[in-house]
Amino acid sequence: MIDDTLFFMLIVGIIISAGLLMIFVWAARSGQFDDSNKIVNGLLFDSVDDLNDAINKEKNSKEAKESKLISEIKKEEDKEEKKVSQKID
Repeated sequence: MIDDTLFFMLIVGIIISAGLLMIFVWAARSGQFDDSNKIVNGLLFDSVDDLNDAINKEKNSKEAKESKLISEIKKEEDKEEKKVSQKID
């Protein structure tokens, strides 16, 4: 009895899985997942404010990286100066 139930569940599971796989293959072949116009439409319908915000955000991130790099260089120079001053003393 239990063996028959397990066998039946296995067959039904395989049939359902095969059906879902066929539906997925059909959808992929018929172009259901293609969205080639998304990028083009995104560029066309972006407002000037959105583009300016993106430019400003990129500029701010570059400035932040540069200031962080400069501060790290200054810290390294300070450490070297302390080492030199300690050796002299």
